[in-house]
Amino acid sequence: MKLMKTTIMALTLAVLPGLASAAGDLTRKATALPELVLGTEESGYGMSQTEYQLETGKAYSLEIQASGLKEYALKAPDFFASIYLRKVEVGAAEIKAVSLTELEFEDAGEVEIYFVPIKPGRFEFYAEGLEHKGMKGEFVVR
Repeated sequence: MKLMKTTIMALTLAVLPGLASAAGDLTRKATALPELVLGTEESGYGMSQTEYQLETGKAYSLEIQASGLKEYALKAPDFFASIYLRKVEVGAAEIKAVSLTELEFEDAGEVEIYFVPIKPGRFEFYAEGLEHKGMKGEFVVR
């Protein structure tokens, strides 16, 4: 019995390191998601995407464009808390930050975020105060 326990423990220890480590840097080679455009209608409301399907451990980039027809404060608090944020690009600048609270657009503009989802679930995103106008969507992370 003791020999069997020792053998099982040795096999477990031999296999675990391979399961726990990934090949390469998970934050590189980001998959580009369809861009998210805020204010797709003449009225300044509407979003080009209302759902994104993502996988944990996979790197993504998301370009977000504001039409400038309204002011938009894009929020996704639970989602932002459940990703590894690699960087945010705005114009010629790269912003390295630990997390995001919101992305605010006072005029037309564009930002690109690079991230890796680390927690599965369904996470809402929305333009604050404009949800009732249909400016909301969901990140679905598996």
